[in-house]
Amino acid sequence: MDAINVARLGPARARTRPDHVIADKGYSSKAIRAYLRRRGICHTIPERLDQQAGRARRGSRGGRPPAFTKAIYRHRNVVERCFNRLKQCRSLATRYDKTHTSFQATITIAALLQWL
Repeated sequence: MDAINVARLGPARARTRPDHVIADKGYSSKAIRAYLRRRGICHTIPERLDQQAGRARRGSRGGRPPAFTKAIYRHRNVVERCFNRLKQCRSLATRYDKTHTSFQATITIAALLQWL
């Protein structure tokens, strides 16, 4: 999460706090939600079924369910489709590159080829 940078127009430095995070059920842990809340980042993350069952089992002590908006979560498919298009590049899908910089360069080239 610390590697997130949102570029700005002009000479200003990049923001490290996005406006909103949309994630899947793999990121629904209490620690991640607390981290996002602490940094003041709005999030839309669906709750896993075992977490829902645990909250229901505890009854009134289980707390209220986290906020979730289906309309916002539907926008996540745009990002997923972008990743699927990038994975058509075989070297990205199999992660042939060993170093971070060469992998980042491969992602940049694949994104440029998709854009063109």
